[in-house]
Amino acid sequence: MTEKNQIPEEKKEGTAAEAVTENTPAAAESEAAKPKKDPRNRLFRSDRMTIVAPAPHAKGRNSVPRIMYTVIAALLPAAVMSILLFGTKAMVTLMVAVFAAMVAEFACNKIMKTGITVDDGSAILTGLLLALTLPPTFPIAGTALGAVVVIVFGKQVFGGLGANIFNPALLGRAFLQASFPVKITTWTLPALGGSNAYYDLVTSKAVDTVTGATPLGLMKFEGIGTHLKPLLFGNIGGCLGETSAIAILIGGLVLVILKYADWRIPLSYIGTVFLFSGALWLIDPAAYPDPLFMILSGGLMLGAFFMATDMVTSPVTPAGTWIYGIGMGVILVVIRIWGGLPEGVMYSILFMNGLVPLLNRWTRPKYFGEIQEEKKKS
Repeated sequence: MTEKNQIPEEKKEGTAAEAVTENTPAAAESEAAKPKKDPRNRLFRSDRMTIVAPAPHAKGRNSVPRIMYTVIAALLPAAVMSILLFGTKAMVTLMVAVFAAMVAEFACNKIMKTGITVDDGSAILTGLLLALTLPPTFPIAGTALGAVVVIVFGKQVFGGLGANIFNPALLGRAFLQASFPVKITTWTLPALGGSNAYYDLVTSKAVDTVTGATPLGLMKFEGIGTHLKPLLFGNIGGCLGETSAIAILIGGLVLVILKYADWRIPLSYIGTVFLFSGALWLIDPAAYPDPLFMILSGGLMLGAFFMATDMVTSPVTPAGTWIYGIGMGVILVVIRIWGGLPEGVMYSILFMNGLVPLLNRWTRPKYFGEIQEEKKKS
């Protein structure tokens, strides 16, 4: 019987032979002849595959979740103001839109096997923007349906975040306006409305269920103006996000300061509306509204700062952004003054979204040597 730790005779012989071989001068010379590994290879070789992409390669602190949640935070003043003005109806609309958008995003991720993207905040932002474009009395089922359409047909069908052509929230709003034209144009007056002149035109009691026209509707169809103070603080009828101009302006300025929104877009958009409508007002003040009313009423402020500045659907060149904003401003004034609808922010942004690829191509800066090549060809 041999013990378990006992080495067999053949193993002993082999081990002794190897020891003798290692100690011979020839073995030492062969060992010295082998090239040593260069320790610097660890600095230049990586276990991961290197992705080669065209310039620029600058990497900053910003990321998709950081940008999305910052925009959501910038929208909080408008969302809180809508809840203060319209109560639980506004809160329910906001919650339903955000929840339905997140569920639709998660379902699309699972079906399309693209990885979970609910946590990047894009679905939350899209649902929140959609809710802010709806009246507080809009049906809950319609709000959920609109949020699903926004995610599925406004975003995922195009390939997900970064590939969509049109602003998803406005695309969903257009779908709801075509599907529920009466419900989406039924406006509830705010509960705090008993203290302003606009509210007195409609009713003398502060009742939550009282409905009335928006300032744009009163001006267009009845020729009744609205004081600027209710427009600034949101004590008017309208969508959840188009009531308080101050609340929207606070969030919009935050985005501009942080450079999450290109300042050229809201400036050119609002500036064009001011100049175009101001020229008409100077021609005939009795027939056309004043430019401050055109800026503060409706969804212009919300659209200019939070929808027209969408990084995906807006131009990337400085010249393109100016053309983009001016085009939206002209379309908006034309619809409000001569069109059949009192509001045209949604249509102006969606129309110019479709022209963004052309604007990027037409306003692309010349690369080095391109002008000389063109002269040679001509």
